[in-house]
Amino acid sequence: MTSILTNVAAMSALQTLRSINGNLEDTQNRVSSGYRVAKAKDNAAYWSIATTMRSDNKALSAVSDALGLGAAKVDTAYSAMDSAIDIVSEIKAKIVAATEKGVDKTKIQDEIGQLQQQLLSVAQSASFSGENWVAGNTTKSVVSSFVRDANGQVSVQTTQYVLDDTSNGNVLFGMTTSGSIDTATGIIGTSSGSVGSIYAMDITSFGSTDIDLALTTVESGLSALTKAASQLGSISTRIDLQESFVSNLSDSIDSGVGRLVDADMEEESSKLTALQTQQQLAIQSLSIANSSAQNVLTLFKS
Repeated sequence: MTSILTNVAAMSALQTLRSINGNLEDTQNRVSSGYRVAKAKDNAAYWSIATTMRSDNKALSAVSDALGLGAAKVDTAYSAMDSAIDIVSEIKAKIVAATEKGVDKTKIQDEIGQLQQQLLSVAQSASFSGENWVAGNTTKSVVSSFVRDANGQVSVQTTQYVLDDTSNGNVLFGMTTSGSIDTATGIIGTSSGSVGSIYAMDITSFGSTDIDLALTTVESGLSALTKAASQLGSISTRIDLQESFVSNLSDSIDSGVGRLVDADMEEESSKLTALQTQQQLAIQSLSIANSSAQNVLTLFKS
């Protein structure tokens, strides 16, 4: 039955065209944005996971920055400790030279005094971002990782480094409560009996026994400095490994999120071409359906 009030064919063609236009709009959005899941309505589960992981990735980026800052602090301390080892080795060589009979110990002490002042200068200068890891008696820490556990709880992990200002500790000098360097503590400042500390030692009037004690003191100091430098080197290595891990983890998260929400451009391109063709055909079908009503006029021509 042909009706001029109800055109079923046109209604059907229009419904098809609307469906095609909707799919075409979705595909065009995917092509233009690059996302298969751009909003929660596209896929609530994937969108939620991707949003959480992007947030975690931003936190990892902050951790990476903090690791870089921590690495700079540790590297500064290591450089200072390495310089101190060289200086104390020079002091050791001067003391060995003082064992020779007839040598002018006063002149040797002048040289040792300059080296002792250089040790203090190294300790004072080894500060990065307001923190000094070779002078003091507190606990230092650097950010090492950002962790999300199985329950969804997040936390920031740190690596602790305790500054020990004893003679066998890991700092050149200790620090007073007012924040100034205490030259009577630490590996360099702690006194070793009658010969004093490496920093305060004066060999001018030393006999052979005192010279031997001074050598023992300096050797013990070198051993402690080497141990401290080794500890700093270990922390530096750990930070480097953690930086590499954080970088790789961040890339993995980006890749995983991409698998969830990124559009497959080859697939979307094929869909776009097919839908554009379907749209043209649907428009043509609607035009044909609408033109059928015009055929009714021929029934009333004489």
